[in-house]
Amino acid sequence: MGAQLRVYKRRIRSVSATKKITKAMEMIAASRVVKAQRKVAASTPYATELTRAVTAVATGSNTKHPLTTEAENPTRAAVLLLTSDRGLAGAFNSNAIKAAEKLTAQLEAEGKEVVNYIVGRRGVAHYNFRERKIAESFTGFTDDPSYADAKKVAAPLIEAIETEMAEGGVDELHIVYTEFVSMMTQTAKEARLLPLSLDEVAAEAAPKGEILPLFDFEPSAEDVLDALLPRYVESRIYNALLQSAASKHAATRRAMKSATDNAGELIETLTRLANQARQAEITQEISEIVGGASALADATAGSDR
Repeated sequence: MGAQLRVYKRRIRSVSATKKITKAMEMIAASRVVKAQRKVAASTPYATELTRAVTAVATGSNTKHPLTTEAENPTRAAVLLLTSDRGLAGAFNSNAIKAAEKLTAQLEAEGKEVVNYIVGRRGVAHYNFRERKIAESFTGFTDDPSYADAKKVAAPLIEAIETEMAEGGVDELHIVYTEFVSMMTQTAKEARLLPLSLDEVAAEAAPKGEILPLFDFEPSAEDVLDALLPRYVESRIYNALLQSAASKHAATRRAMKSATDNAGELIETLTRLANQARQAEITQEISEIVGGASALADATAGSDR
């Protein structure tokens, strides 16, 4: 019985140590998600105004720019998947990967070759384990991405879509990331960044009922598009990175809170079992003492006779 009690106490100490770790991780994630939310809110106005500028140039001119003109028969598409470098975030990474796989299957069903670009060690590990080809990967900044990181990610994608198909370019650019809705809800989302769907972009950039003004472009609309569209891609990728970071921290906070609560319940159960084992041990000791005293009394009475 004493051995069983020692086992319970050892397990209680182990679970208590784990509970301290998960509680600390929950608090760290809670502080980080607030900062990530602020960055998302700060980046949105810039992305919105840049979208309005791109829309104005694209709709206010007759220029057929390669980044706004859809190919007649697209044959190759790039998919950028945003995951995290670390786990312990519930279904955050698996949901994003499932959304990317669903998009890949859809594009392949349309007869397009898919070129994969991955952000985050979790996504890279998933694709490497399944021996899927990755054109380029980016890691080490998913918890706190900067605009410089977004530019680093966007550079090969912009280069790929500007490259001719015969030289290994792509016709389309898609992105899969996790949208931060609230502390309790994060949704895996996919969107096509390039070529721009002008009707959708215009609806997103301008409020209902607002008429976009007319513009004169200097030196030319094509030069303006050359300057604006890379910035558009960078801003969208940056916003998606921030959304994914906020979603990851929220998912980690929720997962660690659940782990802390489960550890507390397990400690209560083990404590109750330990108390029962200790009570059984005390009862057994008392029974042995009483039995020994009774046997001694019987032996003394027999010798007196």
